[in-house]
Amino acid sequence: MSRYGQYCPVTRALEVLGDRWTLLVMRDLLVGATRFNELARGLPGMSRGLLSKRLGQLERDGLVERDGTGYRPTPAGAELHPIIFGLAEWGARWAFGEPRPDELDPTVLMWWIRGGIDPAPFGGRRVVLHVEVPDARRTRFWFVVAPGDVSLCFTDPGYDVDATVQSSLGVLYQVWEGVIELPVAVRDGLVSLTGRREVLVRLPEALQLSPVAPYVRRARATAPAG
Repeated sequence: MSRYGQYCPVTRALEVLGDRWTLLVMRDLLVGATRFNELARGLPGMSRGLLSKRLGQLERDGLVERDGTGYRPTPAGAELHPIIFGLAEWGARWAFGEPRPDELDPTVLMWWIRGGIDPAPFGGRRVVLHVEVPDARRTRFWFVVAPGDVSLCFTDPGYDVDATVQSSLGVLYQVWEGVIELPVAVRDGLVSLTGRREVLVRLPEALQLSPVAPYVRRARATAPAG
């Protein structure tokens, strides 16, 4: 923990939250990650040892608690939601340009998408979604969507595929983050959707985008022309 030597609530907050990765750990906890492995998969640039250290510090600071199933924000941790997503709003408006190559990790994106798929629009049936990302270092992924559960597979799960999504990695990230609307990406040939019609028509409803997508859309809608 860094100390600034100033008696001020801003510096005290930074002493709790200012270490590298801490706000991102809280971000993921606030959007529903609870298990250590979930957090680790969403933050692959962070070693598991450092993740364990940060979670321990957040527990000691009263922002995170453990129960029988994993980690959850305390009331104090939950109150960080408007602060962290206030940063998302500011970042979307002032610091969010084109994706850099070092920001595009296909496995991270698929874990994020897994957490954003709502099985309900598929009406209780199992649906298999195949994602092809030809320009990524890992090019094929499968989501097996069942009532109450979504599994991400890195090898063919052996079920018939109901829908296939094909896109470049950068475009798929921008769709997920709300930079590009999925129907627009399909119309412009940036994303290809093929498969069973009854699955394809429900896909936009089932795919809940990134929690920061509303901020990105709002920032783009209010950006000055030119």
